[in-house]
Amino acid sequence: MGQNAQLFARKTVDQCIADGAAGGGLRRSLGPLQLTALGVGAIIGAGIFAAIGTAISGDSGHLGAGSAIVVSLILAGVTSALAAITYSEFAAMIPISGSAYTYAYATLGELFAWIIGWDLILEYAVGNIAVAIGWAGYFDSLLRGLGMELPRWLVTDLRTALHDPALVAAAPHLGPIPIVFNLPALAIVAIITVVLVIGTKESAWVNTVMVAIKIAIIFLFLFVGLKFVRTEQWTTPSFAPNGIKGIGAGAAIIFFSYIGFDAVSTASEEAKNPQKDIPTGIIASLIICTLLYIGIALVLTGLIPWDKLNVPDPLAVALQYIHADWAAGLLSLGAVAAMTSVLLVFQLGQARIFMSMARDGLLPPWAAKVHPRFKTPHITTIVTGIFVAVSAAFAPIGWVLELTNIGTLFAFILVALGIIVLRRRDPERPRPFRTPWVPLLPLVSIGFCLYLIANLPPLTWLRFVLWMGIGVLIYFLYSIRHSRVRGRAQGN
Repeated sequence: MGQNAQLFARKTVDQCIADGAAGGGLRRSLGPLQLTALGVGAIIGAGIFAAIGTAISGDSGHLGAGSAIVVSLILAGVTSALAAITYSEFAAMIPISGSAYTYAYATLGELFAWIIGWDLILEYAVGNIAVAIGWAGYFDSLLRGLGMELPRWLVTDLRTALHDPALVAAAPHLGPIPIVFNLPALAIVAIITVVLVIGTKESAWVNTVMVAIKIAIIFLFLFVGLKFVRTEQWTTPSFAPNGIKGIGAGAAIIFFSYIGFDAVSTASEEAKNPQKDIPTGIIASLIICTLLYIGIALVLTGLIPWDKLNVPDPLAVALQYIHADWAAGLLSLGAVAAMTSVLLVFQLGQARIFMSMARDGLLPPWAAKVHPRFKTPHITTIVTGIFVAVSAAFAPIGWVLELTNIGTLFAFILVALGIIVLRRRDPERPRPFRTPWVPLLPLVSIGFCLYLIANLPPLTWLRFVLWMGIGVLIYFLYSIRHSRVRGRAQGN
């Protein structure tokens, strides 16, 4: 086999499943309710509590959607729904950890599998840095509302602090170096990491409690705000102040609110009945979140003028606008719960993607180890936790958000392509869940993803290309020489 051909060496579906079984075996403890809760836990978080504000009002980098954010949400929701259908076919057919990485290996070959595995770091680990920083902000607001205040040098990243001479002066110093870091962000990631090492069943229970809390808080926002809604704010010109361009830009930003449903597929190896329960968890969580989002968007844009929402906590600001300060305080509590569950699910997903890549030899063997007692990928869980915790303690939030969106959309495109390829290569393969109207539906899914990508700022494209370039470099320096699939192809 030629060198170029080996770059696209594929694992068969049977090899994917066999490699998963040979990896030590994770405990199958998750049913459809827990998987749906995992999906809801991953989806509802920093996006709807924070990103919706800038999607409505816009900022220096993009136009705002105004009250037409409802249309943006539907557009982003349709994009996610189309991707969810393609994910469901793969998740039911290949019920092991790895998500889009594993699916790409079975359809498009090793090089694409590595690219998508590296790309998924943007969605899970890098995205979680932003979520951890957002969690810390809401937690700090909650403490101050209770009359407790942490020193500013313990809740601020170093880069931001350097633009505030008074804060730097107030911080303790180690010689000439100021000690400034985001302690709450570091602490919450450390706690989440410990929970995930102990066990997935326990993690899912914690997540289910967090999901129940945040849904209750969302209903509180809807209940309190509904009677203050002014329907005239849904009419022109405030409905779509920036026209189609604003709606498209809003959809590209608010897409962050939908990221997470595919985290359900990373738990395929721990589902009791993956062929049935994984598609149920993916699609049910997406439907629940879309309905909640539309309700939130309608009430939010009916409470407060669209151009007053470019703030990090738009839902709380809207409640304060109608003088419901008590509800705004409870909302901060709900935001903390929401982001806690997102952190948990994304940390779970990232560790299992690393584990799958290590099983294939693309990462060092230690990344594939499963704890003998807890039956969890403890090493990759700890490594991911350290990376996210340290980054969240010192990094600013802005540069990671848009990278997460473009990385996820790129993954969705490759999964849709994979459905088309595998239908041609292995049409007789049993499919417990079948994507309808192939190749039309996957092609439409790709079109929606490309449209949202086109509405992201050009700087995001540059950062994405640089990130992927680093990943390709690692592949050719390490992974290509340790690949188990290439070893099989060469008879080693």
